[in-house]
Amino acid sequence: MKILVIEDDAQAAAYMLKGLKEAGHAVDHAPDGTQGLYLAGAEHYDALVVDRMLPGRDGLSLVSLLRAAGNDTPVLVLSALGSVEDRVTGLRAGGDDYLTKPYAFSELLARLESLGRRRAAPQAQATKLVVGDLEMDLLARTVKRGAKVIDLLPREFQLLECLMRNAGSVVTRTMLLEQVWDYHFDPQTNVIDVHIARLRQKVDKGFDPPLIQTVRGAGYCLRP
Repeated sequence: MKILVIEDDAQAAAYMLKGLKEAGHAVDHAPDGTQGLYLAGAEHYDALVVDRMLPGRDGLSLVSLLRAAGNDTPVLVLSALGSVEDRVTGLRAGGDDYLTKPYAFSELLARLESLGRRRAAPQAQATKLVVGDLEMDLLARTVKRGAKVIDLLPREFQLLECLMRNAGSVVTRTMLLEQVWDYHFDPQTNVIDVHIARLRQKVDKGFDPPLIQTVRGAGYCLRP
């Protein structure tokens, strides 16, 4: 693997670089966030090790900028901040893993190799969605419940796909407007209610139990 280590502590960086090179990896080093951001954008790396507290630019803003630019290189965040909230913040900023200092080098190496394998293995795209006895074939664009084939209009298909991908969770009206109608504001329309009513007639009528549930004041939920 080709790894970029962005770490301002010279002693910690030297120790890490030595160990990674001994493990057979090619390693570059940036001593601050500004140089790290430049190298991460200019070169191809299989993984980045980013210290959270960096001079020039902090580690989390660096990762956020990379993600905003479309850079999906796996990132292992290093930090002395180890609370649950700190770890969640690091992951939400775009980190793929979070390791608290002090750490064992063997664990850092194992985590980096895990990130490398995860990236190398292509993720198979699901071609079917199944919730209870309801099945959607995304390639054939067909839907059936039990043995009955359900004929859906394109917008109804999109609406049901959104509900099925989020089965068991509440899908809000805002989420439906953005994902199905591409509205990024509420146009004060009953379009969702009309389509949900039609979808219920096709998906739930004649079947027990009904799958499409209204969550009052929140949205809708597809529950098996």
